Amino acid sequence: MKYDFVFDQLDISAEPFAVCEIKGDCEVSLGQDVGATLHYILSGEGTLSLRSGPPIPIVPGTLVLVPSLQSHSLRSFGTSSRPLPQCNPAELKLRHILAFSDNSSDGGQVTAICARVKVGLRGAMDVIDLVRTPIVEVIGEGSVLSSAIDVLLSELSNPALGSKAMIRAVLIQCMIEMLRRRLKSEDGDLRWMAALRDPMVWDALRVMLDTPGDPHTVESLAARVGMSRSAFAQRFTAAYGSGPIELLRDLRLRHAANLLTTTDLPVKRIAHQVGFNSRTAFSRVFEQRTGESPNQFRKSHRAG
Repeated sequence: MKYDFVFDQLDISAEPFAVCEIKGDCEVSLGQDVGATLHYILSGEGTLSLRSGPPIPIVPGTLVLVPSLQSHSLRSFGTSSRPLPQCNPAELKLRHILAFSDNSSDGGQVTAICARVKVGLRGAMDVIDLVRTPIVEVIGEGSVLSSAIDVLLSELSNPALGSKAMIRAVLIQCMIEMLRRRLKSEDGDLRWMAALRDPMVWDALRVMLDTPGDPHTVESLAARVGMSRSAFAQRFTAAYGSGPIELLRDLRLRHAANLLTTTDLPVKRIAHQVGFNSRTAFSRVFEQRTGESPNQFRKSHRAG
């Protein structure tokens, strides 16, 4: 019960945006999103791969939370799967991402529903941006959500009044189940949730989340919470797993990605607005992180 105080203050939203159907033995690129994305595997076997790290095995019931600005792809092994109802994503105004191999009629398919996830906490928005590596859980038999796949397939194949709201509700439940499992297992990627018991660390996290473009330094953050520089840096790293400036850089890049896709601001102005001293420095770090220049990123995401 020690983490109930966290869940009592979470505000989770999950907005479904696509259904993937990958038929036969083939792979489809899902690119990278400005925000965190949740993929729920409804059928089939395969892998979800990112630019770094080993492929993540997927089976029916697998939940994968992909952090923002991480390119990823889904692959189907084409192994046989149970017969599925035909999904009708267009009726729910969802994208239909379809891929198939030359011999797709001889094999099964991976079906996944994809959603953009936001998590608010104590007035701070998008604390899910504090997650830096994928989170994976499998909802199997015996889980309180063991019927979730059937519910989602039913709503996707026979859209009716309230279907999209039902899908949102199920995906929010999946997020809660994923987070509570990881907290129970003392998952390092969610240490910041446990750190909410430390008001000083939370105050520093909150100001970085709210104003990533401000000229924060370790010294200014330490002064804000009334600690020495060394004591604050040590306490922050112990709670979060990395230093405050490393986290701040990630938050600035995510804020920049959002501005690139939602505004027409010049890249130079965005660079200064998110805390970089020059367009050149910003562009270099942004491309290292995303694999695209700011202008390429803006063009590709607006086209998509």
